[in-house]
Amino acid sequence: MSSAESAAGALLLCRAEPAVAGPAAQLLRERMLLAAAGHEWSVLVPESKPWLTSGEPVDRVLGGWAGAIAVGTTWPVLALWWDADRAGFTLASGFRRPVGYVWLANGTPVGEHEALRTFAARLGLDPVLDMQSLEALAEPDSEADARARLLGLLAVLTRTGLTLPAGLTPGEPADRLREVARVQPDTERIEWSGWRDAVHAELDVVESSSIGPWLRGPKARCLAVAQLAAGVPLTVYGLRRRSGGWATAGAILLAHGALGLAYDRLRAARD
Repeated sequence: MSSAESAAGALLLCRAEPAVAGPAAQLLRERMLLAAAGHEWSVLVPESKPWLTSGEPVDRVLGGWAGAIAVGTTWPVLALWWDADRAGFTLASGFRRPVGYVWLANGTPVGEHEALRTFAARLGLDPVLDMQSLEALAEPDSEADARARLLGLLAVLTRTGLTLPAGLTPGEPADRLREVARVQPDTERIEWSGWRDAVHAELDVVESSSIGPWLRGPKARCLAVAQLAAGVPLTVYGLRRRSGGWATAGAILLAHGALGLAYDRLRAARD
């Protein structure tokens, strides 16, 4: 195991309450620990370390997970990742191209300013005050390493209501994060229990939300067909390239498309 791999860690931040984020995260088919992270935020801590066995670096694994969750939701997913050499983030939101930024271990920025502007816009951050703080993270600073850069990013996001549980700090090894998450009083374990349970869990969330009534009728069926049409080639692409993230994204699109087509039948069966 290389030093970069042993030092790697990751967090997934969902801009949704745990009750909403949980069913979406279940579709990743990965073991996760889910906890509240402030107002309308949740944090997912991986229980396993697939970047050690999949051949993919931690940033690619986390980017795939964030994109896989985001394609089936109406809220953004932010992946924070780090290893011995680098640290950074990937923001995924719907079908839009993910945006990310990277710092070297010593804090040297190697991303593009445009990525930070896109990041701020997609999260609805203040275009003046928040952008000033984000732009500072892209300036040389001999006293700020990669960990400090991620903490600076989180400081900006506290203005949106994000508050990570004590101890879930970027830069910590994955094992340490897992142990901290396990002792949080509201932590929930997310495990794969099969497509049937996952779809029913998604259905429960949809029915309790304001978008439930919109998932019926011709427009909803057209959207479901479009999701199925997009999910098939994405899944094939992921399998051919042996990319778990893209394959999972395709599978989630297929699941949501199937959910849309089956919504009326499932609802009728449960009434």
